[in-house]
Amino acid sequence: MASGASLLTDRGVLKVAGPDAATFLQKLITNSVQNFEPGESRFSGLLTPQGKLLFDFFVVPLPAGPETGFYFDCVKEQSADLAKRVNFHKMRAKVTIEDLSGSLGVAAFWGAEPPAIAEATVYRDCRVEDMGSRVIAPLATLEKAVPDDMAAYQAFRISKSVPKGGVDFEYGETFVHDVNLDQLHGVDFKKGCYVGQEVVARVHFRKSARKRIVKVQFEGPAPEPGTPLKAGEMNVGLVGSIAGSEGLAQLRLDFLEQAKAAGTPVKAGDVPVAITVPEALIETNSGVEKRL
Repeated sequence: MASGASLLTDRGVLKVAGPDAATFLQKLITNSVQNFEPGESRFSGLLTPQGKLLFDFFVVPLPAGPETGFYFDCVKEQSADLAKRVNFHKMRAKVTIEDLSGSLGVAAFWGAEPPAIAEATVYRDCRVEDMGSRVIAPLATLEKAVPDDMAAYQAFRISKSVPKGGVDFEYGETFVHDVNLDQLHGVDFKKGCYVGQEVVARVHFRKSARKRIVKVQFEGPAPEPGTPLKAGEMNVGLVGSIAGSEGLAQLRLDFLEQAKAAGTPVKAGDVPVAITVPEALIETNSGVEKRL
């Protein structure tokens, strides 16, 4: 695997701190904030009561010091709204929520360890294997130390089948399983209740996930993001992120199965599309045969 690094200019940072930070977040977000190992992060989400994903983010323990709590490595355009939403749920908890996106930044490193960076918090990206590490540090420091190579990071992310909100799916419109949050180690199915938990648990234990995001290969010129994927006249999905001849697409697994059973090719416009659905995703829908 080639190595690379990029300043992630689309990422912001929140700080959720205070003596009640852990117990407060444990009841709010999809993943556990307990028993972190050194250098570990937890990918997580904040849902509507109906189980739709409003925000996703990495939860990172604060460096050792006078404060206890966590950083959120989050979408920068959403940082103010995320801070407001978390604050809305605070009630009487002894917690403070600060948007530090103006002073702190995020960088990603893959295929090699990150260099020493002053005042940096380094953590593993645990969404999939070999996703590398990320760093939260003063933005001015990162801008000098790390190249802005978002195109390289996008190609790497797509190669690992990791979707991006706002490109591969719309926040507030899709459920946890639709965007692979469960497959990206973003849900703890053993912890107690959190906002939207009943819907997530129902889909998980009934194995009724119908939509999934998978990697696709274009056998011709890559289409624009947002191009429908069709099998004849049937819509089976939507193209999202693209890098060269590869991309990600959100698919209806049952519709894709129907197309394959009928021998109908899937196309994006006039371009044939090769699709292989990982078995781990097929197993989350008990109505889809393993022949996919």
